[in-house]
This record gives sequence, C-alpha cells and structure tokens, in this order.
Amino acid sequence: MVTDPQQIAELSTQEMWRTDAASQGLGMSVLAVAPGEATVSMTVREDMVNGWGIAHGGFITALADSAFAVACNSRGVVTVAAGIDVTFLAPARLGDVLVATAGERVLNGRNGIYDVDVTRDGEVIATLRGRSRATSRRNPAVTP
Repeated sequence: MVTDPQQIAELSTQEMWRTDAASQGLGMSVLAVAPGEATVSMTVREDMVNGWGIAHGGFITALADSAFAVACNSRGVVTVAAGIDVTFLAPARLGDVLVATAGERVLNGRNGIYDVDVTRDGEVIATLRGRSRATSRRNPAVTP
C-alpha cells in the first residue's frame, strides 16, 4: 500500500486522468499535482470560441473543474463535485493558454472546499469555488 502523500497524489491523478476522455479531448494537460492541489492547462482552440470571438464560458469552467477534480482526488479517495460557483472576470481568446490552479481550502470529513483560479499570462480571468464529497471508494492505483 502506498503511504507517501505526494506519491498518492501522483498515482491517483495518473489513474483518474488515464480514462478522462473529456479533459483529454479538450487538450488539457496536468502540469502539477500535490496533496489537495493541482495545476492544469488548456489552449483555447477554434472550436472553443463563441459568436463574439471569445472563449465560451463552458470551456473555461471545464478547465477549472478538471483542476478541481485532480486536487480533490489527490488523496487517494474517489471524490466527486457536490457543486461549483464560477465567476468570469476577463475574456479569453483564440490561442490563449489558460492555466487553472486549484487549492484545497477546507477538508472536513467527507466534505471539501476548493478554490481555483484560471489565469492567462498570470492575469486571473475566472475563479471557481468547488464543493466536493468523498465517496467510500479508494482509488485503485493506491489500494492493494
């Protein structure tokens, strides 16, 4: 059984990401993971731009949600979103490289709260507050 928290975070992410067709299909990449933290990036493509020439908010939300998912699943327990709230602060455009950085704020029993900032060139363009709920299942990558 794996006991090192960093190794658990890395193995949990690898196992979850391996079959995450949604995040991979959007071209996302996990840049970093640690217990309760994650950084995920995505480049805005032509098929992500709306009629006003800016990134559709759903794609920005998806990026933030994926970083949230990696962070809240980094402790080896299968964890799901209980709810999110997103605030858009500035637009993203075609070709922009967006980086979502998620951090655990509170972990109390099976409930967690995570904040995610989505940045473009260091400027915060959106923020997400996520509420998580841990299930009774362990990630198979860290359980014998």
